[in-house]
Amino acid sequence: MRDVFYQFLTGALDLVLWGGELAGEENLPQRGPAVFVANHLDAQGPIAAVCSIPIRLYPWIAGEMLDRERAAAYLDMDFVERQLHLKPPLGLGLARTLSRITVPLLRSLGCVPVHKGDYEGMQETLELSMDVLRQGHFLLGFPEDNLLPSDPLTKMRPFQRSFARLGESYYEETGQRLAFYPVAIHAAGTVRVGRPVAFNPFNRPGFERHRLKDLLENTVRAMYLELDGQDLQGALTPQHK
Repeated sequence: MRDVFYQFLTGALDLVLWGGELAGEENLPQRGPAVFVANHLDAQGPIAAVCSIPIRLYPWIAGEMLDRERAAAYLDMDFVERQLHLKPPLGLGLARTLSRITVPLLRSLGCVPVHKGDYEGMQETLELSMDVLRQGHFLLGFPEDNLLPSDPLTKMRPFQRSFARLGESYYEETGQRLAFYPVAIHAAGTVRVGRPVAFNPFNRPGFERHRLKDLLENTVRAMYLELDGQDLQGALTPQHK
């Protein structure tokens, strides 16, 4: 998708579905590549991020959402039933109608399919992501593990750490340290971008994946709580202190 059309589309989505504001604009990168790492906030999160961040982003998205054969069932389960509370046959009919629009739209946005729980599929995700980074572009990832329970304060689930492998691959290819930008998306209408965290090639790979995952997860959570007006010291659970 050409950048002009991307800007038009995200502008239209902002007008119709989001209309929020951006905080932390001073932290945005001047040039790529880089990876933005955000909380998902159900269906609202990806829309909020692409509408608010004034950079051409290539989002990670569930692989089913880009598959014409599987998109309707996934939309029915993840959006129509869970968020709209519509049951079959009405819900599935709506999901099928939506999928005819969303699949070509998401493909045109350059979304990167994520195949969780599938080793070969995840390798494809990482390779497609590297193609984006090689071109100096910006990825947008939502690494929450939807199989784990959400935090009652932020509605966030613990992050998976597979995204951190991009730092390893990019350093191996270029000798450059990839930057990861934490992004907190709040339902009240604010997207906040934090200061970047750089991949550290001097750490052991396993340790560095955990470090990036924990640091970005805790930073996103803290920024969310700040937007929420929470007392951080009182709100942080022991594992986050």
